[in-house]
Amino acid sequence: MKKIAVLLMALLVLILGACSGGQESDKKDSKDKKDKSAQTRTYKSENGSVKVPVHPKRVVVLSSFAGNLMALDVPVVGADAWSMSNPRFKEGLKNAKEVSEENLEQITELNPDLIIALSTVKNVDKLKKIAPTVTYTYGKADYLQQHIEIGKLVNKEKEAKDWVADYKKRAADSEKKIKDKIGQDASVSVIENFDKQLYVFGDHWGRGTEVLYQALHLKMPEKVEKMVKKDGYYALSSEVLPEYAGDYIVVSKDKQSDNSFQKTDTYKNIPAVKDNHVLEVSQKEFYFNDPLTVDHALDVFTDYFTK
Repeated sequence: MKKIAVLLMALLVLILGACSGGQESDKKDSKDKKDKSAQTRTYKSENGSVKVPVHPKRVVVLSSFAGNLMALDVPVVGADAWSMSNPRFKEGLKNAKEVSEENLEQITELNPDLIIALSTVKNVDKLKKIAPTVTYTYGKADYLQQHIEIGKLVNKEKEAKDWVADYKKRAADSEKKIKDKIGQDASVSVIENFDKQLYVFGDHWGRGTEVLYQALHLKMPEKVEKMVKKDGYYALSSEVLPEYAGDYIVVSKDKQSDNSFQKTDTYKNIPAVKDNHVLEVSQKEFYFNDPLTVDHALDVFTDYFTK
């Protein structure tokens, strides 16, 4: 009888252990499911709600926003050609591959968990099948609000807002120093020869324009302001360039482009050129308006205008 009682007791312990183990297993399965569902969140994009990763780890950027992601310490595994050719992005994109919306296989191989692009991107429906895809219309939000919006997308809104607040403070300090040096009414033009065509730019077209006109509140020549109102930029011939020149000129320059306009008498006789009020900047380094680019531009402009 004793042996039977011991056996029954052992059997009871085994049964209770199995039940307990099953309950623990059920709890674990439930927790795993909950954790899995918590890995995505809903982001309200301009084209509707999109399920995106809570913490993106493999982002493909097809246009414009690589610098925003790098500033927020979000890993970029693929970026557009312009971003990849930017010397200031070299370190941050050292592990990224150059990608294009036209090469879907290449993007698929990178196994992205999020794709970001401009609204003009091609194959957007096919991109959505590869990974959650969010697009933005260029200029719909200003460059600071755009950074905050990307911060919302990648779950780093606070970090984005902190950068914006700090940037505004630094820009205000620079504005005072610059205007104390060059005066309150000094005007600045931004010009570039792109694809054999000369352009002047408004206040939201990269090339440092956001910093000059929006952050530092430097003046744009009246004729430039009038002609860029429609598109944000204006194409012109080198012969009429003097009409669009401010007291200072910023030349966005790619050394491999045709910059022969700078050798003409028309250019050399512009008062700003004769007064040595010309700042040449790297087109590739100044092309975008993300935090990394505008921080660099702010430093360059502050140094130049206050020297």
